[in-house]
Amino acid sequence: MQFSKIKIQDSTSRANLMPAINSAQKFSDTARAFDRVASEYDGALGNNALVQKMRARLIEKVTREVPRGARLLDLGCGTGLDALDLAQRGYAVTAIDSARGMIERTRARINKAGVQVTTFPIGIHELEKLNADPFDAIYSNLGPLNCVADLRAVAQHCARVLNPRGKLIASVIGRYCPWEIALYAARGNFRRAFLRWTRDRVPVPLGDETIWTRYYSPREFYRAFETEFELSALRALALFMPPPYLVHAYARHRALFAPLEFLDNLFAGAPRLQNCGDHFLITLTKR
Repeated sequence: MQFSKIKIQDSTSRANLMPAINSAQKFSDTARAFDRVASEYDGALGNNALVQKMRARLIEKVTREVPRGARLLDLGCGTGLDALDLAQRGYAVTAIDSARGMIERTRARINKAGVQVTTFPIGIHELEKLNADPFDAIYSNLGPLNCVADLRAVAQHCARVLNPRGKLIASVIGRYCPWEIALYAARGNFRRAFLRWTRDRVPVPLGDETIWTRYYSPREFYRAFETEFELSALRALALFMPPPYLVHAYARHRALFAPLEFLDNLFAGAPRLQNCGDHFLITLTKR
């Protein structure tokens, strides 16, 4: 399940109305939401230039860090765009997703392209069910790890299925998004401006369904993994550039955003600034 908000939506009202919901129900809600949008998901993301820029950063990082021919595990594969891309580059890819609609779309894409990708309809929290040889690297693109209830357990499972010194490369939805804070603060909606600062998972609308997601700072995210992994690299994604749900403004005024993209490329890895942005790209190495 790849998650990147496409439209500006106010999830605070829904959060206020919802009763306490247990983790199992939150997982069920999230899987169902992605199932429902699987058929139209490619259009929403595939036509979003800002999403594709972030997606390309992870692919670039994987191909730079991991040699061709290596065994890769895709956590929350969505409709298989990354799995297909990397398989066509010569990697042996296994892809998992808890939303069966997403897995079906992945299989259709892979079959049409005539490449080999192994798929399993299981969630990230169910890695113990994965019966496979160890992997050389794991990747997760556009926020699937934000939807996991127990990130510490996931870290342990990832370490178990990785070869020694294997890589974990993930783009994660961040806690400190300057654009989002400025946008909603300017509208006087301070609750929405600082929604990402909530420490628990919050309900985010996707069509008529709900995705439960938790936002992380890089430090918070790494804390769940630091026993089994060491931090190798970190950079912001969409630091000066707008988040994906502002793609229409980007499309209308692309020339105006060119200097911001230059600043992103220049400062995304700078200390302090690497902790901000719509997402962050983190690379961990198994100890």
